[in-house]
Amino acid sequence: MPVIARLRYLRIAPRKVRLVADLLRGKTAEEAQGVLGFTIKKASLPLLKLLKSALASARNNFHLEEKNLYISKITVDEGPKNKRWRARARGQAGQIQKKTSHITLVLDEKVKKDKEARLIKRVKKTSKALPLQLPRDEEKDKEVKVVQQKPKFRSQIESIRPKTEKGFKRIFRRKSF
Repeated sequence: MPVIARLRYLRIAPRKVRLVADLLRGKTAEEAQGVLGFTIKKASLPLLKLLKSALASARNNFHLEEKNLYISKITVDEGPKNKRWRARARGQAGQIQKKTSHITLVLDEKVKKDKEARLIKRVKKTSKALPLQLPRDEEKDKEVKVVQQKPKFRSQIESIRPKTEKGFKRIFRRKSF
């Protein structure tokens, strides 16, 4: 069962948050906590708090173990922009956009997929169905495709090579082969 945690209206630009979010994608929850602990970015603290929140809800609401959880999906979307104004030259005003981010973190269980794989293997072992063999066309097996290659003579090969004049290799040629 996937556990979803959201953080909305974070006052950091989404472009900056995505740098940290890309480090976490696909990692286990324990690895991600270690990475966030040593990442020197402003977005690492809110992401760590969000990850801990998701782990707490997985433990309390779904009774899942922290060891089996990994970050299956993390998205950073753009939130609303707060618009501010700054005085510029000749009495003009320049707009400043204070960008916000919406982060969605999805945790999923790793062990669940392993259990499904084991069940499929058990079903394959218990079923004693013989594999189907299709009739073979003897005529198709006998056919051999022959690829014709044009022979290259020494004179043709030499004409392709660049000519050397007085020990120098000719770099510029008007005609290309």
